Amino acid sequence: MKASTNTIIEVCSSRYQKICEEYNNSNTDKIINSHFGEFSQDLVNTISNDIEMFMLDSGDKKGTVKRMFSILVEGLQNIRLHGEKGKDGHQTSFFAIDQGTDTYKIALGNLIYSKHNKNIETRITEINKMTREEVKVLYMEVLTNGIISNKGGAGLGFITMAMKSSNNLDYFFDEINDDLSCFTLIITLDRKKKA
Repeated sequence: MKASTNTIIEVCSSRYQKICEEYNNSNTDKIINSHFGEFSQDLVNTISNDIEMFMLDSGDKKGTVKRMFSILVEGLQNIRLHGEKGKDGHQTSFFAIDQGTDTYKIALGNLIYSKHNKNIETRITEINKMTREEVKVLYMEVLTNGIISNKGGAGLGFITMAMKSSNNLDYFFDEINDDLSCFTLIITLDRKKKA
């Protein structure tokens, strides 16, 4: 059974609101940018540039800014290019960035086919078990030998974000129906750690 547009929006919006509430309920953290809806290439460019300027103005080191930029571009392009669409032909997706004293948390959400949930979970679990050096080796292997998918990806997204953040990836699956889920990825970037 296909999910209605309203159901898709309700499920994805619920996860987005939970994330925003969690970030807003902290005494030290604040959301510096967020968006719920579709992502055009212009919007991805604008968000990436705005965050880069914000971080530089906040005194973050250039290495941290570069790592954030890589994570953001990878994550937002993944949403734009690989996020599934509802039966109305629209993508329902979101992102939010939380600035804390010591970290940034980047939440990225989009529709996926539920049949892929297990594979994604397995992939993230494997990456999370690796050391930083093992992630770098895997990155080079996939970069060299990766097979390009029909949507243009070689499976580098999760690896790149784990490598750039130097932290484990967190995730949620919110099932919409048998066909679709709202997949949310949370990446934590340390503000003080050296690249």
